[in-house]
Amino acid sequence: MNMISVVTLARGRADHLANVVRGLCRQTRLPDELIIAVMQEELYLLPEAPFPIHQIRIVADELPLAAARNAAAAKACGESVIFLDMDCIPTPDLVADYASGLEALDGLIMGEVMYLPGGATAGDWTYDGFAAVAERHSDRRGPPPHGIEICPDYRCFWSLSFAMRRATFLGSGGFDERYAGYGGEDTDFGKMLSLAGVPIAWIKGALAYHQYHPHHMPPVHHLDSVVRNAELFETKWGYRTMGHWLHAFRLMGLVDDTPGMPIRILRRPNEADLALTGQQSHMPYANSARVLRMLEAEANATQVSVAA
Repeated sequence: MNMISVVTLARGRADHLANVVRGLCRQTRLPDELIIAVMQEELYLLPEAPFPIHQIRIVADELPLAAARNAAAAKACGESVIFLDMDCIPTPDLVADYASGLEALDGLIMGEVMYLPGGATAGDWTYDGFAAVAERHSDRRGPPPHGIEICPDYRCFWSLSFAMRRATFLGSGGFDERYAGYGGEDTDFGKMLSLAGVPIAWIKGALAYHQYHPHHMPPVHHLDSVVRNAELFETKWGYRTMGHWLHAFRLMGLVDDTPGMPIRILRRPNEADLALTGQQSHMPYANSARVLRMLEAEANATQVSVAA
């Protein structure tokens, strides 16, 4: 039986990371190790587990998401590597489902993610309790009815939860470490795999529950890194990624993203911008599409008023 490593990235939110460990302890097939790329100076105190837990520090001024994933995968001992966001509690079959999927397909496989509202993980949580309150993200498609389904569009790759054979990941070169902060590194990785002929696919199962934490979508709190990473992507591939976020930033008056010109940041996000994009505790996830609909409706109303 091939060895399986689980890797995750962590900064802050120690309670979320502890729940990930608890979820991994309940697997029908235990991982052979958990590697945590710690993006802060302090290491974590974690629950006891029936598998080794290794913490490695990957610290930088901005979130080193690409570098941290690469470092964790390089340290892994497993032939298969599961990349799991520190906010994602795995259901008991997640490791087994990914292991089965990677036996069938040498590529990048994405499992299902459901979103929990605030308070869902309080106390002694249960999977039945999660199932009763979790929601599917309205902007993301669900899993296939069964088995594995090839994804024809690399832009569907989302790095919350996925798995690859370690040799395939390392052979691809991993994530481009020039991306720093939030945004763009996963789309870039998907683009690179697509051009290399490495299949990207969804799998039925490998379900994880995403724990609530306050967030903003579109991510105005990461304005600088989104702009910088979008320009890096354009330099590399000839066009910009994260276009829906840039479109929202433009409607909010935050940026000028005229094609063919460097993106200019016009002003900093204010309290109104944060309130518009912020996730409330009753909302399992922040939703860019919801905010874009509001911004576009407001822009259309303004145009009608001016025309009148």
